[in-house]
Amino acid sequence: MAEAFGSRILLLHVLDEWTAVDPMFRGEIPLEAVRTRMEQFAQESMDAVLARLFSGFGKVETRMVSGIPYREILRAAREDPADLIVIGTHGRTGVEHVLFGSTAEKVVRLAPCPVLTIRQAGGAPGEADHPDKGGIGS
Repeated sequence: MAEAFGSRILLLHVLDEWTAVDPMFRGEIPLEAVRTRMEQFAQESMDAVLARLFSGFGKVETRMVSGIPYREILRAAREDPADLIVIGTHGRTGVEHVLFGSTAEKVVRLAPCPVLTIRQAGGAPGEADHPDKGGIGS
């Protein structure tokens, strides 16, 4: 889609500060080691996405920031005016959704531009996908 419209892409990865700080997620590992590993993993992930999806597409910028994911996504969309935000969903349901919320849901509600959500493989199917709910399969 970006190629068809001659668009520029910003591939943004937000290092979730809460995960790095919470001892439940890092155990006895020093905070600096956790942060370094998170940055390495984020860079490896962005490099893999670039190679798989954007090979040969010249208008891609990568950026890594720390913070609360939905806030940083919205900040980037406002500071460098975006025409469209594309975001994946994890498909969290139940208690996990209540505890962690949904970054994609917050971005959709608060974004300064349209948002395209992509359900990631392995995510919980939405009601619209269920044949008994009058969605796609009906």
